[in-house]
Amino acid sequence: MTSSNPTSAVAPWTGMVSIDDTELAVTDTGGTGTPVVYLNGQFATQGYWRRVIADLGPGYRHITFDERARGKSKKSADYSFDTCVRDIDAILAARGVTDKPILVGWSYGAYLGAHWTSRNPAGALGAVLVDGAFPYDWLDEAMELRIRTLFKRLSWVLPLARPTGLAPRLTAQQQADSNIEIGKLSSVNALGPVLDAITDPVRYVVASGTSFGSRGDEQEKIRAGLDAALDRNPNIRISAKVASNHGAILRKDFRAIADAVREVETISSAAR
Repeated sequence: MTSSNPTSAVAPWTGMVSIDDTELAVTDTGGTGTPVVYLNGQFATQGYWRRVIADLGPGYRHITFDERARGKSKKSADYSFDTCVRDIDAILAARGVTDKPILVGWSYGAYLGAHWTSRNPAGALGAVLVDGAFPYDWLDEAMELRIRTLFKRLSWVLPLARPTGLAPRLTAQQQADSNIEIGKLSSVNALGPVLDAITDPVRYVVASGTSFGSRGDEQEKIRAGLDAALDRNPNIRISAKVASNHGAILRKDFRAIADAVREVETISSAAR
């Protein structure tokens, strides 16, 4: 789609953006369309978005990047959630994005998208949150122990997977810490106010079934935590509930995600 404030076409660009003590690998397709910024899963890379980008096509300006120590990005001394939120601002500034973007985040990236949109009420057209950012009190002492045990068991295989890009350049403890941090940020008292403060259109695409490390119907109970936020904030709606599980949703239901992006843009355009 064409930007609401058309400017000169931006040339495609791929390279490294320096932020703090690290460098992040960024891809910007350029053009004059509405900017769409993609926020990855916790340990995923920008390549996961290729099907969504292909479905949306060249009418949008697609900006993807690898988070710290993921993909082709460099390591850092700081992997905190708030730092990852600030990295979005740094990417936008580095690429000279002046038009309001649509943020699209999957899993961990959905939390980033929710927080950034909530903190920047005049900064975005809206957001699409893919199977993440559900307010639910799922982290307790037993779950924290389960997370730490899981990543401790994986500690021997993670270094073998890193050269293939299937694992980040974080230690098992750092990955466990990141999971536990997101558990704290998921609580009703922590995430509820973030969602309540959103004034831009937000559309969820919700998966079905389990995710890595979940058991039984745990994930569906977590997803149901969104219901109260939907009741309180009319700006937030579910665009689609799809059959894919958490890990397969970008691969199997990319069309639903692309459709949600178009939905957000249509709503934003009608409001202007």
